[in-house]
Amino acid sequence: MSTDCNSTWVWQVVSREIRRILQERALSFNIALDDVSITNLTFGREFTVAFEAKQVAAQEAESAKFVVEKAEQDKRSAIIRAQGEAKSAQLIGDAISNNPAFISLRKIEASREIVNTIFTSQNRVFLSADSLLLNLDLDV
Repeated sequence: MSTDCNSTWVWQVVSREIRRILQERALSFNIALDDVSITNLTFGREFTVAFEAKQVAAQEAESAKFVVEKAEQDKRSAIIRAQGEAKSAQLIGDAISNNPAFISLRKIEASREIVNTIFTSQNRVFLSADSLLLNLDLDV
């Protein structure tokens, strides 16, 4: 649908309706109209304003529909993410309860990440051994 009230489809619809009305009225006077030719058709200011307002409303409705669809997709995404995080927390909890060495393994992995970050850094870093999580034999 065009947003211009002077577009071809609007002109055709109005022309067809005028032709139908004229043919009906002419029949009441026993006149048969074979064809009606409209050569110049302009719309009043009120029609143009109403037509444009209708188009704006349709565009706003389409935009609102898109916003609602996006919000629903965001909601589904958040639910799936939360379910994944809950499952991850459950698996970590199970691993800790079934294997106490799991925490020590996590400490080693964290220490490796810290060492890798420090090693690749251009800066000089001075840290105590306690902050590097190297005291692995402490109970949790």
